[in-house]
Amino acid sequence: MNAIDVRHLTRRFGDFVAVNDVSFEVRAGEIFGFLGSNGAGKSTTIRMLCGLLQPTSGTATVGGIDVVRDPEGVKRRIGYMSQRFSLYEALTVDQNIAFFGGVYGLTGEHLAKRREFVLDMAGLRGRERELTRSLAGGWRQRLALGCAILHEPPIVFLDEPTGGVDPLSRRRFWRLIENLAASGVAVLVTTHYLDEAEHCQRIAIIQAGKLAAHGTVDELKAIFKSRPILEVRAPDAVRAMRTLEAMPEVEKTSIFGTAVHAVLRSDAIGPDIVKARLETEGITVLSCGIVAPSLEDVFLDVAERSAA
Repeated sequence: MNAIDVRHLTRRFGDFVAVNDVSFEVRAGEIFGFLGSNGAGKSTTIRMLCGLLQPTSGTATVGGIDVVRDPEGVKRRIGYMSQRFSLYEALTVDQNIAFFGGVYGLTGEHLAKRREFVLDMAGLRGRERELTRSLAGGWRQRLALGCAILHEPPIVFLDEPTGGVDPLSRRRFWRLIENLAASGVAVLVTTHYLDEAEHCQRIAIIQAGKLAAHGTVDELKAIFKSRPILEVRAPDAVRAMRTLEAMPEVEKTSIFGTAVHAVLRSDAIGPDIVKARLETEGITVLSCGIVAPSLEDVFLDVAERSAA
């Protein structure tokens, strides 16, 4: 049985369709990435799966429980960490753990054991009496995750969990997520950091309420199998990009860091020909070669195709 099973899920607000006929599943022990731009329908979908919002049509089961028939049962089976800081900043670390433990019905020895787990996981031993507001961002996020999984839920929803956190803390946080999945917990995570999404076993991309792409990272990147991506580095990247855009063999271009990515319509021409043409136009080319697509390339391509 899938940890999460979504079939033809739809949510309307009057005439506006926020989520339109979405279907996917998440397996136990899987990290499932749910990607989309702001307003694409991610948060609405998660709210339905958490039993906070009733679907207009379609079905969804979370931990084997129907989200419409038993939303309270769903809430007892999940952990949820919102994109905004979800703890009480005026309370200490220990007080937050005690509060959320009480919410989840943990008492006595069980709560004491889970408290020890959270302190070790978050790296907060010795800081139990510090006010949560005084903690650095990475510690606060790990504490928030610890409080979300105090009751050892089999399914966890993480909505933009690393927003505003430094790169090192993000890396540590993802190690925690991977450890959760390795223990059998199903993790559905949304993120704007597409490099983070590379950690997910499977990914769904939602655009304008519809599921635009769905599969493993390698399956999603396969959309560029017959459309190579050239990475061109030149001192004048903007001029190089404009020249590339004028070539009939180039489908589209984008600035990628300090380089230019050009998606070719086919593999009929190679890097040497493109480099020669740029140099004919008086453009100095430092390097020009085929690169593997990134998830950012995939996301932009899917978004553009969906919009079209």
